[in-house]
Amino acid sequence: MPYAIECHDLRKMYAGSPPVEAVRGVDLLVEEGECFGVLGPNGAGKTTTIEILEGLLAATSGEARVLGHSWNGAGDKIREQIGISLQETRLSEKLSVLETLTLFRSFYREGISPKEAIKQVSLEEKADSWIKNLSGGQKQRVAVATALVGDPKLLFLDEPTTGLDPQSRRELWGIITDFRSKGGTILITTHYMDEAERLCDRVAIFDHGRILALDSPQNLIDGLGADHMIDFEVDEIGDVSLPDDFGSDLPGVSAARRDADNHCLFVAQPHVVIPALLSCLQEEELELTSLTTRQATLEDVFVHLTGRHLDDVEDES
Repeated sequence: MPYAIECHDLRKMYAGSPPVEAVRGVDLLVEEGECFGVLGPNGAGKTTTIEILEGLLAATSGEARVLGHSWNGAGDKIREQIGISLQETRLSEKLSVLETLTLFRSFYREGISPKEAIKQVSLEEKADSWIKNLSGGQKQRVAVATALVGDPKLLFLDEPTTGLDPQSRRELWGIITDFRSKGGTILITTHYMDEAERLCDRVAIFDHGRILALDSPQNLIDGLGADHMIDFEVDEIGDVSLPDDFGSDLPGVSAARRDADNHCLFVAQPHVVIPALLSCLQEEELELTSLTTRQATLEDVFVHLTGRHLDDVEDES
Protein backbone atom coordinates (compact mmCIF):
# COMPACT_ATOMS: atom_id res chain seq x y z
CA MET A 1 0.00 0.00 0.00
CA PRO A 2 1.53 3.37 -1.02
CA TYR A 3 1.87 5.92 1.74
CA ALA A 4 0.97 9.59 1.46
CA ILE A 5 2.90 10.37 4.67
CA GLU A 6 5.80 8.54 6.29
CA CYS A 7 7.46 9.57 9.56
CA HIS A 8 10.23 7.65 11.27
CA ASP A 9 11.59 8.70 14.69
CA LEU A 10 10.62 12.32 13.99
CA ARG A 11 11.94 14.78 16.58
CA LYS A 12 11.85 18.54 17.08
CA MET A 13 13.86 20.35 19.75
CA TYR A 14 13.60 24.06 20.55
CA ALA A 15 16.60 25.74 22.14
CA GLY A 16 16.15 27.22 25.58
CA SER A 17 16.97 26.80 29.25
CA PRO A 18 16.03 24.05 29.46
CA PRO A 19 15.47 23.06 25.79
CA VAL A 20 11.97 21.94 24.85
CA GLU A 21 11.46 18.67 23.00
CA ALA A 22 8.15 19.29 21.23
CA VAL A 23 8.15 16.06 19.19
CA ARG A 24 9.70 12.98 20.74
CA GLY A 25 10.20 10.19 18.24
CA VAL A 26 6.99 10.08 16.22
CA ASP A 27 6.45 7.12 13.86
CA LEU A 28 3.53 7.57 11.49
CA LEU A 29 2.26 6.04 8.24
CA VAL A 30 -0.77 7.51 6.44
CA GLU A 31 -2.10 5.53 3.50
CA GLU A 32 -3.17 7.14 0.23
CA GLY A 33 -6.93 7.74 0.10
CA GLU A 34 -7.22 7.79 3.88
CA CYS A 35 -8.76 10.41 6.13
CA PHE A 36 -6.37 10.47 9.08
CA GLY A 37 -7.11 12.38 12.27
CA VAL A 38 -4.64 13.86 14.73
CA LEU A 39 -6.06 14.48 18.20
CA GLY A 40 -4.53 16.12 21.21
CA PRO A 41 -4.40 19.30 23.29
CA ASN A 42 -2.30 22.40 22.73
CA GLY A 43 1.31 21.57 23.49
CA ALA A 44 0.89 17.89 22.62
CA GLY A 45 3.22 18.13 19.61
CA LYS A 46 0.58 17.60 16.95
CA THR A 47 0.86 21.08 15.41
CA THR A 48 4.65 20.91 15.30
CA THR A 49 4.48 17.51 13.61
CA ILE A 50 2.00 18.79 11.04
CA GLU A 51 4.08 21.89 10.31
CA ILE A 52 7.11 19.68 9.63
CA LEU A 53 5.00 17.63 7.20
CA GLU A 54 3.75 20.84 5.54
CA GLY A 55 7.32 22.07 5.05
CA LEU A 56 6.89 25.00 7.44
CA LEU A 57 9.39 23.67 9.99
CA ALA A 58 12.56 21.61 9.74
CA ALA A 59 12.82 18.53 11.96
CA THR A 60 15.71 18.29 14.39
CA SER A 61 16.17 14.63 13.47
CA GLY A 62 14.31 11.71 11.98
CA GLU A 63 12.73 11.28 8.58
CA ALA A 64 9.53 12.68 7.08
CA ARG A 65 8.35 11.91 3.54
CA VAL A 66 5.27 13.39 1.88
CA LEU A 67 3.85 11.71 -1.23
CA GLY A 68 7.10 9.77 -1.55
CA HIS A 69 9.34 12.85 -1.42
CA SER A 70 11.51 14.60 1.15
CA TRP A 71 11.26 18.37 1.68
CA ASN A 72 15.04 18.61 1.52
CA GLY A 73 15.27 17.48 -2.08
CA ALA A 74 11.83 17.85 -3.64
CA GLY A 75 10.05 20.74 -1.95
CA ASP A 76 8.57 22.12 -5.18
CA LYS A 77 7.14 18.73 -6.16
CA ILE A 78 5.44 18.42 -2.78
CA ARG A 79 4.00 21.95 -2.87
CA GLU A 80 2.37 21.26 -6.22
CA GLN A 81 0.54 18.24 -4.79
CA ILE A 82 -0.68 19.42 -1.39
CA GLY A 83 -3.29 21.85 -0.15
CA ILE A 84 -3.23 23.50 3.27
CA SER A 85 -6.07 25.10 5.22
CA LEU A 86 -4.99 26.65 8.50
CA GLN A 87 -7.18 27.05 11.57
CA GLU A 88 -7.36 30.78 10.93
CA THR A 89 -6.64 31.99 7.40
CA ARG A 90 -6.31 35.76 6.94
CA LEU A 91 -7.57 36.67 3.48
CA SER A 92 -7.70 40.12 1.92
CA GLU A 93 -11.09 41.47 2.94
CA LYS A 94 -11.52 43.72 -0.10
CA LEU A 95 -11.08 40.94 -2.63
CA SER A 96 -14.09 38.99 -3.82
CA VAL A 97 -14.32 35.25 -3.43
CA LEU A 98 -13.59 34.78 -7.14
CA GLU A 99 -10.63 37.18 -7.05
CA THR A 100 -9.23 35.37 -4.01
CA LEU A 101 -9.44 31.97 -5.70
CA THR A 102 -7.96 33.40 -8.91
CA LEU A 103 -4.99 34.67 -6.91
CA PHE A 104 -4.39 31.32 -5.24
CA ARG A 105 -4.82 29.42 -8.51
CA SER A 106 -1.95 31.48 -9.95
CA PHE A 107 0.41 29.86 -7.43
CA TYR A 108 0.12 26.46 -9.16
CA ARG A 109 1.21 25.26 -12.59
CA GLU A 110 -1.78 22.92 -12.70
CA GLY A 111 -5.09 22.82 -10.89
CA ILE A 112 -8.81 23.38 -11.25
CA SER A 113 -10.47 26.63 -12.27
CA PRO A 114 -11.35 29.17 -9.54
CA LYS A 115 -15.03 28.75 -10.40
CA GLU A 116 -14.78 24.97 -9.97
CA ALA A 117 -13.14 25.46 -6.55
CA ILE A 118 -15.98 27.79 -5.57
CA LYS A 119 -18.49 25.21 -6.74
CA GLN A 120 -16.85 22.48 -4.69
CA VAL A 121 -17.45 24.49 -1.51
CA SER A 122 -20.97 25.57 -2.61
CA LEU A 123 -20.32 29.32 -2.68
CA GLU A 124 -21.44 30.11 -6.23
CA GLU A 125 -23.88 32.75 -4.99
CA LYS A 126 -21.07 34.49 -3.09
CA ALA A 127 -18.51 34.49 -5.93
CA ASP A 128 -18.62 38.30 -6.33
CA SER A 129 -18.96 39.11 -2.61
CA TRP A 130 -16.10 40.67 -0.68
CA ILE A 131 -14.45 38.42 1.87
CA LYS A 132 -15.28 40.87 4.67
CA ASN A 133 -19.00 40.43 3.99
CA LEU A 134 -18.99 36.66 4.46
CA SER A 135 -20.05 34.78 7.57
CA GLY A 136 -17.51 32.82 9.61
CA GLY A 137 -18.58 29.55 8.03
CA GLN A 138 -18.40 31.00 4.52
CA LYS A 139 -14.90 32.38 5.15
CA GLN A 140 -13.79 28.96 6.34
CA ARG A 141 -15.16 27.38 3.16
CA VAL A 142 -13.21 29.94 1.09
CA ALA A 143 -10.09 28.95 3.04
CA VAL A 144 -10.72 25.30 2.16
CA ALA A 145 -11.30 26.30 -1.48
CA THR A 146 -7.85 27.97 -1.56
CA ALA A 147 -6.44 24.57 -0.54
CA LEU A 148 -8.46 22.76 -3.21
CA VAL A 149 -7.76 25.06 -6.17
CA GLY A 150 -4.39 23.43 -6.89
CA ASP A 151 -6.14 20.04 -7.23
CA PRO A 152 -4.06 18.46 -4.45
CA LYS A 153 -3.51 14.78 -3.76
CA LEU A 154 -3.06 15.48 -0.05
CA LEU A 155 -5.07 17.97 1.99
CA PHE A 156 -3.94 19.31 5.38
CA LEU A 157 -6.80 20.70 7.48
CA ASP A 158 -5.90 22.31 10.81
CA GLU A 159 -8.93 22.58 13.11
CA PRO A 160 -11.19 23.36 10.13
CA THR A 161 -14.44 23.66 12.11
CA THR A 162 -13.29 25.46 15.26
CA GLY A 163 -15.78 28.13 16.27
CA LEU A 164 -18.30 27.25 13.57
CA ASP A 165 -22.03 26.75 14.11
CA PRO A 166 -23.44 23.22 13.65
CA GLN A 167 -24.72 23.88 10.12
CA SER A 168 -21.36 25.25 8.96
CA ARG A 169 -19.61 22.25 10.52
CA ARG A 170 -21.82 19.84 8.59
CA GLU A 171 -21.19 21.73 5.35
CA LEU A 172 -17.43 21.39 5.82
CA TRP A 173 -17.81 17.71 6.70
CA GLY A 174 -19.53 17.27 3.34
CA ILE A 175 -16.63 18.95 1.52
CA ILE A 176 -14.12 16.70 3.30
CA THR A 177 -16.14 13.56 2.55
CA ASP A 178 -16.45 14.53 -1.12
CA PHE A 179 -12.68 15.13 -1.47
CA ARG A 180 -11.93 11.73 0.04
CA SER A 181 -14.52 9.99 -2.17
CA LYS A 182 -12.52 11.18 -5.21
CA GLY A 183 -9.37 9.45 -3.94
CA GLY A 184 -7.80 12.33 -2.04
CA THR A 185 -5.87 11.88 1.21
CA ILE A 186 -6.68 14.07 4.21
CA LEU A 187 -4.75 14.80 7.38
CA ILE A 188 -7.02 16.63 9.79
CA THR A 189 -6.29 17.98 13.26
CA THR A 190 -9.26 18.47 15.54
CA HIS A 191 -10.22 18.58 19.19
CA TYR A 192 -13.81 17.60 18.42
CA MET A 193 -14.03 13.89 19.18
CA ASP A 194 -17.35 13.46 17.36
CA GLU A 195 -15.78 14.98 14.25
CA ALA A 196 -12.91 12.51 14.35
CA GLU A 197 -15.26 9.56 14.88
CA ARG A 198 -17.42 10.62 11.93
CA LEU A 199 -14.74 11.54 9.38
CA CYS A 200 -11.57 9.59 10.10
CA ASP A 201 -10.52 6.09 9.05
CA ARG A 202 -7.82 6.18 11.72
CA VAL A 203 -6.73 8.61 14.40
CA ALA A 204 -3.55 9.21 16.37
CA ILE A 205 -3.80 10.58 19.91
CA PHE A 206 -0.87 12.85 20.75
CA ASP A 207 0.29 13.95 24.21
CA HIS A 208 3.63 15.31 25.42
CA GLY A 209 5.22 14.97 21.98
CA ARG A 210 4.39 11.31 21.50
CA ILE A 211 1.65 9.19 19.95
CA LEU A 212 -0.16 7.42 22.78
CA ALA A 213 -2.48 5.39 20.56
CA LEU A 214 -3.18 4.93 16.85
CA ASP A 215 -6.06 2.97 15.33
CA SER A 216 -9.54 3.34 13.90
CA PRO A 217 -11.92 5.26 16.19
CA GLN A 218 -14.00 2.14 16.81
CA ASN A 219 -10.98 -0.02 17.61
CA LEU A 220 -9.71 2.57 20.08
CA ILE A 221 -13.11 2.64 21.75
CA ASP A 222 -13.30 -1.15 21.75
CA GLY A 223 -9.90 -1.16 23.44
CA LEU A 224 -11.53 0.29 26.55
CA GLY A 225 -13.22 -3.07 27.05
CA ALA A 226 -16.54 -1.27 27.43
CA ASP A 227 -19.18 -0.14 24.98
CA HIS A 228 -21.04 1.99 27.51
CA MET A 229 -20.36 4.44 30.31
CA ILE A 230 -22.41 4.91 33.46
CA ASP A 231 -22.06 8.40 34.95
CA PHE A 232 -23.46 8.90 38.45
CA GLU A 233 -23.28 11.26 41.44
CA VAL A 234 -24.06 10.65 45.08
CA ASP A 235 -24.76 12.95 47.98
CA GLU A 236 -21.52 12.79 49.95
CA ILE A 237 -22.34 14.16 53.37
CA GLY A 238 -19.83 15.23 55.99
CA ASP A 239 -16.63 13.21 55.98
CA VAL A 240 -18.05 10.60 53.62
CA SER A 241 -16.01 10.50 50.41
CA LEU A 242 -16.04 7.71 47.87
CA PRO A 243 -12.71 6.49 46.47
CA ASP A 244 -11.92 7.49 42.90
CA ASP A 245 -12.26 3.89 41.72
CA PHE A 246 -15.57 3.27 43.50
CA GLY A 247 -17.52 0.57 41.67
CA SER A 248 -14.51 -0.94 39.91
CA ASP A 249 -15.07 -4.26 41.71
CA LEU A 250 -18.71 -4.56 40.61
CA PRO A 251 -19.46 -7.44 38.21
CA GLY A 252 -19.33 -6.25 34.59
CA VAL A 253 -17.20 -3.15 35.30
CA SER A 254 -13.87 -3.01 33.46
CA ALA A 255 -12.65 0.30 34.93
CA ALA A 256 -13.77 3.25 37.03
CA ARG A 257 -12.73 6.88 37.36
CA ARG A 258 -13.82 10.09 39.06
CA ASP A 259 -14.20 13.55 37.53
CA ALA A 260 -14.86 16.08 40.32
CA ASP A 261 -18.24 14.98 41.78
CA ASN A 262 -19.01 12.62 38.92
CA HIS A 263 -18.14 8.94 38.99
CA CYS A 264 -17.84 7.00 35.74
CA LEU A 265 -17.93 3.25 35.20
CA PHE A 266 -16.73 1.51 32.03
CA VAL A 267 -19.21 -1.30 31.32
CA ALA A 268 -20.29 -3.67 28.57
CA GLN A 269 -23.83 -4.31 29.83
CA PRO A 270 -25.45 -1.41 31.71
CA HIS A 271 -28.55 -3.45 32.58
CA VAL A 272 -26.32 -5.84 34.56
CA VAL A 273 -24.21 -3.21 36.31
CA ILE A 274 -26.91 -0.70 37.29
CA PRO A 275 -28.80 -3.03 39.72
CA ALA A 276 -25.49 -4.03 41.32
CA LEU A 277 -24.50 -0.36 41.64
CA LEU A 278 -27.82 0.62 43.23
CA SER A 279 -27.55 -2.27 45.68
CA CYS A 280 -23.99 -1.26 46.62
CA LEU A 281 -25.02 2.36 47.20
CA GLN A 282 -27.93 1.22 49.37
CA GLU A 283 -25.61 -0.90 51.48
CA GLU A 284 -23.32 2.11 51.92
CA GLU A 285 -26.38 4.24 52.82
CA LEU A 286 -25.54 6.70 50.06
CA GLU A 287 -28.17 8.72 48.21
CA LEU A 288 -27.94 8.66 44.41
CA THR A 289 -28.49 12.19 43.01
CA SER A 290 -28.05 11.46 39.27
CA LEU A 291 -27.37 8.57 36.90
CA THR A 292 -27.01 8.50 33.12
CA THR A 293 -25.80 5.96 30.58
CA ARG A 294 -24.16 6.69 27.22
CA GLN A 295 -22.03 5.19 24.48
CA ALA A 296 -18.27 5.22 25.01
CA THR A 297 -16.45 7.82 22.86
CA LEU A 298 -12.96 8.88 21.82
CA GLU A 299 -13.10 11.39 24.67
CA ASP A 300 -13.24 8.43 27.06
CA VAL A 301 -10.24 6.90 25.28
CA PHE A 302 -8.29 10.15 25.75
CA VAL A 303 -9.18 10.32 29.46
CA HIS A 304 -8.27 6.67 29.92
CA LEU A 305 -4.85 7.21 28.30
CA THR A 306 -3.96 10.56 29.88
CA GLY A 307 -6.08 10.80 33.03
CA ARG A 308 -7.39 14.17 31.84
CA HIS A 309 -10.19 15.55 29.70
CA LEU A 310 -9.14 17.27 26.50
CA ASP A 311 -10.98 20.46 27.48
CA ASP A 312 -9.18 20.51 30.83
CA VAL A 313 -5.80 20.30 29.12
CA GLU A 314 -6.75 23.06 26.65
CA ASP A 315 -7.59 25.33 29.61
CA GLU A 316 -4.25 24.56 31.28
CA SER A 317 -2.41 25.39 28.05
